[in-house]
Amino acid sequence: MEKFKATLSALVLALLTMPLLAQAKAEQIYSKLPAKEVTIFKNGYSFVLHEGTVQTNSKGNVVLDQLPQPIMGAFWAYSTQSNAKLTCVISSQDKEQTKATAASLTDLLKVNPHRQVLIKEHSRQQHYQATLIKLLDKQLVLAKLAEGTKAIPIGQIQTITFLEDPCDSITKTVTKETLTLKFDQQTEEPGSQVHVGMAYIQKGMRWIPNYRVEIDGQGNALIKLQGTIINELADLQDVTAHLVIGVPRFAFKDTPDPISFQETIAQLSHHFNPNSATAYAFSNAIRTQARHAEMGSGQPVMDSGPQLDTSEATEDLFVFDLNHVTLKKGQRMVIPIVEYTIPYTDIYTVDLPFAPPLEMRRKFNTEQHLKLARLFHAPKAIHKIRLKNDAEYPLTTAPATIFKNARVLAQGMMTYTSIGGTGDLEITTAVNITVKNSETQVKTTPDAVKWNGDTFAKVDMMGTIDLTNLCSKPVVLHVKRSVLGNVDEVTGEGTIRQLGHGYDGYVFESGVPFWWNWCRWPWWWYRFNSIGQAEWKIELGHKEHIKLQYNWHYFWT
Repeated sequence: MEKFKATLSALVLALLTMPLLAQAKAEQIYSKLPAKEVTIFKNGYSFVLHEGTVQTNSKGNVVLDQLPQPIMGAFWAYSTQSNAKLTCVISSQDKEQTKATAASLTDLLKVNPHRQVLIKEHSRQQHYQATLIKLLDKQLVLAKLAEGTKAIPIGQIQTITFLEDPCDSITKTVTKETLTLKFDQQTEEPGSQVHVGMAYIQKGMRWIPNYRVEIDGQGNALIKLQGTIINELADLQDVTAHLVIGVPRFAFKDTPDPISFQETIAQLSHHFNPNSATAYAFSNAIRTQARHAEMGSGQPVMDSGPQLDTSEATEDLFVFDLNHVTLKKGQRMVIPIVEYTIPYTDIYTVDLPFAPPLEMRRKFNTEQHLKLARLFHAPKAIHKIRLKNDAEYPLTTAPATIFKNARVLAQGMMTYTSIGGTGDLEITTAVNITVKNSETQVKTTPDAVKWNGDTFAKVDMMGTIDLTNLCSKPVVLHVKRSVLGNVDEVTGEGTIRQLGHGYDGYVFESGVPFWWNWCRWPWWWYRFNSIGQAEWKIELGHKEHIKLQYNWHYFWT
């Protein structure tokens, strides 16, 4: 009878403690908050929105097993329920025990005390039998031999043979990063459901646009835009993705927010080291059904593709919306975005760049002279297509492959072209258009101008551009000649432009020339000289020849 009472008491005690044990177990259950929307920029940053219904733990809190690494000041958490007021968010690093397979000799020795083994050391010819005792500080193992107990350095062991089945499982302590959302205890009971969300800006996802341009030879260009999405940030399951042209300014993009632990920030590819809930500030969005293919599991660190040498921050913000996108962390996706037809015209350009003044070139070394000679030797005409963007979408900076009659003509770089604007896409060198350029010094006028007690000479120059069209049809030529000085006169219907004059410096349309820093510009240079440009637009018939002339000058002391 006493035995029955004891058994009954133990049973009652177990039933009474079951809710407490369930609560303790629930305390260790971590919730996952799925990504719902993501806004992806071309520089590798993304605005990610997570939202969903999760269960509170025994303390009435939500514990997430995901900890983002947002940039400074770009993390927000919220509750959508009026009866579940979010009071604070706490990030922490929790220690927990986990089972793992022994992956090293040290692990095997640690979890197999009292096992009979055969040991072969590097310094001995024969095996010997021993009984493992214990591991000392991961460097020595104590083993019982017939003649006594031996301390063996682990590095000295060549092979070890277990004479009975070894244990191959080891318990390890790992650090688990968590995010705890705490609620008002008076309004949210433990075990209840609560709808919460979080949003943040973080590096780790980018998209790379590229174009397929199909021209028909009749002035129509079919533009097909697709994007490569590279995901090293978070799993995406049936989300809405917004691909953004242009990059907003993130003032603290290189500073991690304190909510994350800096030493655990994910290592990314070196290319990253830059009714809508997330795109409410963007307009002119288009929607297209996403067609995609998962591309296999990736590695923790992966190559994210090339960086384009562009000025994306100067592009107007424009968004393409894609629905039902699924892409796991580590995967990449190529996805069609939009296609449309715009008009184009064939043009041929001749761009003759400017060179340093003769007086400065006398101080250049041989290698510098050779580089300049290669730059200005045998100028060429370039065949381009000029796209008139009358579509609903801007053209963004991206690689563009040009096709005609299903054959590849060339690949070039599409430059940003706003809606209503025009942009040129280079095809190839026009070998059937010959170009020759020559310049001569006409005269030098000493003491042509006085300034600040100094006198300066005026150097007058004359240039000639000879053009011949050997193509089988007439062509439209856009000719530009730049000089380091002031253009006075051009022949025909040419136009003159001056880029910068005086102390306001120069306006370089395509960047500073590679030779610019070779010159030691005198303090007075900007007072008298600027960059002059002579430009012509001409139609040249088959086998027609034309000679263009321009006069210019610069000042020297």
